[in-house]
Amino acid sequence: MHFSIPETETRAGDGGAAYVAYNIHVNGVLHCRVRYSQLLGLHEQLRKEYGTNVVPAFPPKKIFTLTPAEVEQRREQLEKYMQAVRQDPTLGGSETFNSFLRKAQQETQQIPTEEVVLEVLLSNGQKVKVTILTSDQTEDVLEAVASKLDLPDDLVGYFSLFLVRETKDGAFSFVRKLQEFELPYVSVTSLHNPEFRIILRKSYWDSSYDDDVMEHHVGLNLLYAQTVSDIEHGWILVNKEQHRQLKSLQEKVSKKEFIRLAQTLKYYGYLKFDPCVTDFPEKGCHVVVSAGNNELNFQVRLPSEQIKEGSFKVTRMRCWRVTSSVPMSNGPSGSSPGKSEVKLELAFEYLMSKDRLQWVTITSPQAIMLSICLQSMVDELMVKKSGGSIRKMFRRRANGALRRSDSQQAVKSPPLLDSPDASREPMAKLSSKLTSVSLRGISHSSSANDVGANDFHGNYAFEGIGDEDL
Repeated sequence: MHFSIPETETRAGDGGAAYVAYNIHVNGVLHCRVRYSQLLGLHEQLRKEYGTNVVPAFPPKKIFTLTPAEVEQRREQLEKYMQAVRQDPTLGGSETFNSFLRKAQQETQQIPTEEVVLEVLLSNGQKVKVTILTSDQTEDVLEAVASKLDLPDDLVGYFSLFLVRETKDGAFSFVRKLQEFELPYVSVTSLHNPEFRIILRKSYWDSSYDDDVMEHHVGLNLLYAQTVSDIEHGWILVNKEQHRQLKSLQEKVSKKEFIRLAQTLKYYGYLKFDPCVTDFPEKGCHVVVSAGNNELNFQVRLPSEQIKEGSFKVTRMRCWRVTSSVPMSNGPSGSSPGKSEVKLELAFEYLMSKDRLQWVTITSPQAIMLSICLQSMVDELMVKKSGGSIRKMFRRRANGALRRSDSQQAVKSPPLLDSPDASREPMAKLSSKLTSVSLRGISHSSSANDVGANDFHGNYAFEGIGDEDL
């Protein structure tokens, strides 16, 4: 996640005295507003639990009132501190850090703890209404939805909740995967925009895990509904003959066979992103990026209007980072990601040939979601490499009590597929041996060397390769 503290506010305390508040943004949207003393308290708690050698240095206290220049300096130091803590696997995943952010989010948005009904969508547009507390974290809400659908506990970890924005044509633009440091009800309602919804979708990339999900009828129905939706929205490419076969299987209600056939189709299991801009193979190219099969797939429209296609394997990405290239907006806390002035960019360093690494940049409001996809692909690859299972990746909290729903809700079967879109343009292959593209500055600085190490996501699945593998 992209943590930033883009601005400070001078606010009046309970006793009337003014204090400086730091606005913590996640993905360019206000998450919470905290005081220096609160962050210091978090730091001291982390240091108590994990030791001084693990926790990064914290900006020191000042005896006298800070000058405007010192306030700005402290803001920058606190921003780097929060980024460093979040990106540390131990600290960033700790309950101390995440509960601090959840509590601060609820206090900032001034939403009291009470029982509410939250509407969660399935891929086929079906609405699942669950009764939760406003203070329930992401895992609680996921469990409540699973309970409502009667999804077995051992399959819950195969699914995640995503914040999406509904488009005019009924499709969904993915904003981000809901994280452990946020409260889903607060996250979606604080945007004050009915276009933003929460959707349940499978969270793994390797289609071999489909077999586990299809063992249970609820898992099968969820996977089937998602596959039909992806085909209808053009995320999975289908020719006329394949479409005829799929429709025949639908009519026979042969859901497993339908999924088996879909698994053989191009872009099955991929997440498709909104059109954006890339500097590969040259600056200013319009591109549609899809994430899946341990790669980012590019469908690039060159300045010559020619459409070319190519893929970047996650195992050849040495590292990546997300940055904002313009100052954050000082808009109201309810401002939505769609209206924010923030321009987010994802850049990854890619092994083009045996001895040549090259930076590739994607400018997109969905840069955070792209980064989340890359990280989850790496996590899944590492679990598989170690002989583990993603069943074990879902850990129920020791003190978490699952509230079983009083009434279950069945997953509805989607309608039959419409005729395939004949207007899709044929793609030419994009060679990975194209001319080297120089790295352009994507931080506030023009030099890549000015970006701190904490802005980077190292890739533990990165593999050295020879020219013959390219």
